Amino acid sequence: MKIKSSYLVLKTDNPVKESSSRLRGYIGHRFQEYSLLHHHIQGSGHIYTYPLIQYKIINNQPCILGIEEGASVVKEISDMIDNLILGNSVYNVDERILYQKEIDMKICDKTHYNILSPWIALNSKNYDKYNKLRNWKDKKLFLNNILIGNILSMCKGLGIIVNRKIYLQSLLEEEKIVFKGIHMVGFTGEFTVNFQIPDFFGLGKGVSQGFGTIKSITTEKE
Repeated sequence: MKIKSSYLVLKTDNPVKESSSRLRGYIGHRFQEYSLLHHHIQGSGHIYTYPLIQYKIINNQPCILGIEEGASVVKEISDMIDNLILGNSVYNVDERILYQKEIDMKICDKTHYNILSPWIALNSKNYDKYNKLRNWKDKKLFLNNILIGNILSMCKGLGIIVNRKIYLQSLLEEEKIVFKGIHMVGFTGEFTVNFQIPDFFGLGKGVSQGFGTIKSITTEKE
């Protein structure tokens, strides 16, 4: 199934040092009429589905990913972002670059991905299970199954039917992170999977705030 995306790169006058959650807060507040930008519907509360708008800070550069309906929203607001007010810092946007793609998400040959920002795999329940495992081999198998589950959850949220088994191998490292003010364990590294995922899509928890962002290694080498 082909998925539409718009990836907006905002080139600012100075490197952005704030978190992507600040970017999300500023854009969501400025364009409150677009519910996808802040993931809330007035009177209904939070939107609980795979986020169709995702905010990233990659190499100190702010980016916004829009998927399906979110792709149209990102395109609409792209020319209206002249500056960013993130906490006590103000950044002028010198250039806006919009990449629009339509990508087929499907079972494929093995593809390698980098995890660009920490992947939040564990919640309070499976964190205890993870800690009880005695060796890294068992822990990695446990994490691989969670990552496969994250891919399937993403597909379900986007209306994609996966009718073949997903196989995955990974090379992961633990990294301490802070998510919503809570100290947690995230994971960086890379993985190989027989499923095609568009660059800069997020997996796991905190996707809307830039966690779990991935990029194909093959694309980087081209």
